Amino acid sequence: MRSYRQILSNPAVRNVILLGTLVRIPFFAGAVLLALHVVQTLHGSYFQAGVLSTVVTLCTALSGPWRGRLLDRMGLRRTIAPSILVGAVCWSVAPFVDYVPLLVFAGVAGLVDIPIFGVVRQAVIAATVEQNRQSALALESVSVELAFMVGPVLGVAAATCWSTTAVLFCAQMCHVLAGILLWLLNPPLRSDTDDNAKVAVTRRSWFQIEFIALCIGANVAMVALAAAELTLVAAMREFDAQRWLGAVMAAWGLGSLAGGLVYGALNRSISTYVLLAALGAVTVPMAVVGGPASLAVAGFVAGLFCAPTVIASVDQLSRVVPEGGRGEAIGWHGASMTFGNGIGSSLAGIAIDAGGFRAGFGASAVLALVLGVALAISVGAKGSRLFVN
Repeated sequence: MRSYRQILSNPAVRNVILLGTLVRIPFFAGAVLLALHVVQTLHGSYFQAGVLSTVVTLCTALSGPWRGRLLDRMGLRRTIAPSILVGAVCWSVAPFVDYVPLLVFAGVAGLVDIPIFGVVRQAVIAATVEQNRQSALALESVSVELAFMVGPVLGVAAATCWSTTAVLFCAQMCHVLAGILLWLLNPPLRSDTDDNAKVAVTRRSWFQIEFIALCIGANVAMVALAAAELTLVAAMREFDAQRWLGAVMAAWGLGSLAGGLVYGALNRSISTYVLLAALGAVTVPMAVVGGPASLAVAGFVAGLFCAPTVIASVDQLSRVVPEGGRGEAIGWHGASMTFGNGIGSSLAGIAIDAGGFRAGFGASAVLALVLGVALAISVGAKGSRLFVN
């Protein structure tokens, strides 16, 4: 635990991680509330709710790279100020209109979304040195998991007490307030105070094979995870044990938390591609389980490699991309993961329809295993090495 004590003793890192947890809770709450609002209040179909979610996801993903480039060139405050204003206008109207206007307002807000995830990760990287960055990114990953667990629960609980219109409005205004809090605190996004370091580096200096491979690896990891998540639902339905779905998914999430914390405490960094291949390998047993209990155990083991794969890719990105380009690079990385999340659900649906839940787990496992090995080989000696440093 020495590495984590050192990280938490640093006020800059500790405050950024705490801030990241707080500002992400309304983000995750708003995501689930949009679907509830369409189905319950607007009396729309689940298909319409899915279309809205897809539009918001795509718009947010597309905004990542160019918003990150603005962070590199203009700094935090000048970048997120327009996002705060546009978000406040859009979400003060969107909860009170019909489906089509809601679709438009939500899409516009997504295109200029406050880049909370990128800002927090960039601030964590800036506040650490290479020796302790892995531990800090592990804690940052845990903060995302915690916000993901808390946000939807609070949103759904509030929606059972009040109208989704009021709750969605409040959740999105909290998201806007989170942006204002970021603007006020203005955490440093660069560690170097030298004026020369404030100049954004050219994209061609870092947008090369190794960075592209990292984005592909992050995309494939999210494809595998999203596919496995949907396949868990299919598996529990086939076992006629839907009442235990929450427990099985909790075991999977607990494995991810444990794996992230263990990986963050290691003295050496493992290649993203090796971890991706390992994620595929440990997902294979999920395809041959015989019931909910064995699926929970297999899910816990598979979860041990979920968070480490993402942590390793962000850590490796910080080594490949210089400070002046990290905002845009993190935006591309985040967009890759977002698109992977959407692709994974579609892949799982096709595989499950063709061969049941076993085909779903099998497809995600083979994809991660094969692509992990292929990326390690294609990147070359540095990328295929077991230990990065």
